Amino acid sequence: MIQKFHTKEGAATLSILSNATLIIVKLSVGILTGSISVLGDALDSVVDLIASLVALSSIRIAAKPADLEHPFGHGKVENISGVVEGGLILVGAAFITWQAIKRMIEGAVLQDLDWGLGAMAFSLVLNTVLSLHIFRVARRTDSVALEADAQHVATNAYQAVGVLVGLLAVRLTGLQVFDSLVAIGIAGLLVWTSYNVHRQAIAGLIDTRLPKEEEEVIRASIMEHYGEMMGFHELRSRKAGSLREINLHLVMSKNASIEEAHRLCDHLEDDIRRKLPGSIVTIHIEPCDGDCDDCDTPCPEKDGRVA
Repeated sequence: MIQKFHTKEGAATLSILSNATLIIVKLSVGILTGSISVLGDALDSVVDLIASLVALSSIRIAAKPADLEHPFGHGKVENISGVVEGGLILVGAAFITWQAIKRMIEGAVLQDLDWGLGAMAFSLVLNTVLSLHIFRVARRTDSVALEADAQHVATNAYQAVGVLVGLLAVRLTGLQVFDSLVAIGIAGLLVWTSYNVHRQAIAGLIDTRLPKEEEEVIRASIMEHYGEMMGFHELRSRKAGSLREINLHLVMSKNASIEEAHRLCDHLEDDIRRKLPGSIVTIHIEPCDGDCDDCDTPCPEKDGRVA
């Protein structure tokens, strides 16, 4: 049963259960204490629950194999999920800010602060443990949707610290305004989180190239066979969810047979997929067009280093 929560779907399901629990606890305590920062945090947990449901749905859809209508698979659904989650975070930030300013203008008296402190301590522990777990699963499975959810859960731990500080400040000074100020600070943190989630998700939707270190892995894999081929160029890469798409032109000697070229391509594709799991590698073979006296000698201008 525990092993189930180490999968993509399991981690997303665990996030849903956690958020549902926190909503009940925070709403109850927020109403009891009258704390806008606790109620704001409860609202954010509602947003978290919706985001976790979106993440779970996107993970299930993205896992579907390629079909006639989607020959490249469904990986970008995870990126769409990240955009949706970033938008939900932003909506939560706007609502918390509005409620905090309204409370500062109208004024309010907090009560039963011990309940609020206890609820936030519980939220801090739960969200810290959960975010660390989801981050581990997201990085192991290379899931954009799950990493966005993990970032969201991590901000909840920071929020819990902020609310704890605010409630303690109210208790020590008697100044209710600290509660609203902390809520506004939480909203600012949510805006920053929303930006980071959007940036990562949109990068996949607009076909941003793979990170430099990953492209270097591809180049190194090819250059290991420098003596078997003349060079390569037009290396292109992109990512959709956890799926990487890699295209390149491999320059072979004019004297190489189709069988030799095919065998080298198969080897390179397997090697790249082993080093970068979840990769689809497409290699176009072309003959060397150089004027070398010996066409079996690799051409420096085709070595792929400046491709």
